[in-house]
Amino acid sequence: MLKKTSYVALTCAFVLSGCASNGQEKTDDVTRWTMTHISDESHPWHETSEVFAELVEEKTDGEVVIDIYPNSQLGDEVDSINSIKYGATDVTITGETLEVWTPNAILMATPYAFEDQEHKQKIIEGEIGQEIEQDIIDDVGLTPLFYMDRSPRNLTSNIPISHPDDLNGFNIRVPNVPLFLDAWEEAGANPQVIGLDETFTGLQQGMIDGQENPNDLTESNGFYEVQEYVNLTEHVPSWIYVVVGNEQLEALPKDQREQVLEAAEEAENYAQDLMEEQAEEVDERLKEAGVTFNEVDQNAFREAMLPAIQDNLEEEPYELYLQIIEEESREEENK
Repeated sequence: MLKKTSYVALTCAFVLSGCASNGQEKTDDVTRWTMTHISDESHPWHETSEVFAELVEEKTDGEVVIDIYPNSQLGDEVDSINSIKYGATDVTITGETLEVWTPNAILMATPYAFEDQEHKQKIIEGEIGQEIEQDIIDDVGLTPLFYMDRSPRNLTSNIPISHPDDLNGFNIRVPNVPLFLDAWEEAGANPQVIGLDETFTGLQQGMIDGQENPNDLTESNGFYEVQEYVNLTEHVPSWIYVVVGNEQLEALPKDQREQVLEAAEEAENYAQDLMEEQAEEVDERLKEAGVTFNEVDQNAFREAMLPAIQDNLEEEPYELYLQIIEEESREEENK
């Protein structure tokens, strides 16, 4: 649905202070979408976003153009989701934060739910993944265009953390995801919710002892400059979606919608290849920078975090979680 400029400006005032752009606009037969995300220009998410925008413009003969604002320029992840819902922006990158609106989204970041990359991809592209996508459409008002795989989250620190017993008195930054808070508390740490943009300062000043993120975010945010260890907990192997507002997508003519979806499919393949290629390069750069990769007792962390999973997942996502685990067990039996 196209929005009048006055309405968008008013929305921006409520949702995004200093909003740099209106949402979907159509002038001279050109529809302009505003895309925003939290990663900086060096991150694979931004590179993939640029490729997606190029593909969309090419396939629609310039009739759909996507303007990209990286590095939280228009707000954090929740701001971005709300701004799409209110029509101030159109496209963003998001993941388990969608749990705020639709409970099954927490499965995108449930600790130790997947045995390996193959198992995770099978779930994402299977019935459970389709159910999560449909929930996002119905409950949030956003349409997942394509997914991007993520490297697993690892714990960083200035002392080696090999077992949950090593977490006594350890202050760890976590995002505002209740499951993450409870999981790390069950494991023995003192979790604190701190914005990603404030985490480096928190580590540098000793307000927190560590943080947990995929290695690419540890690198792109410079956390390795103030952290000596990447502890290979690999506790959350997750994925995220590039999403667009349902109304914005439906406002396009049918042929343009199909062209956008074609571009999304190609961007998804590009993102997968890029992630695999860059994951090894990121690890090597971190090691060259002096970071030590520390092996951990993953089974001990898995067992420690299990009570948090049972307490946090509502009935439906917990049933789906059990299906994921059962699928994992069947695959193990068939090997």
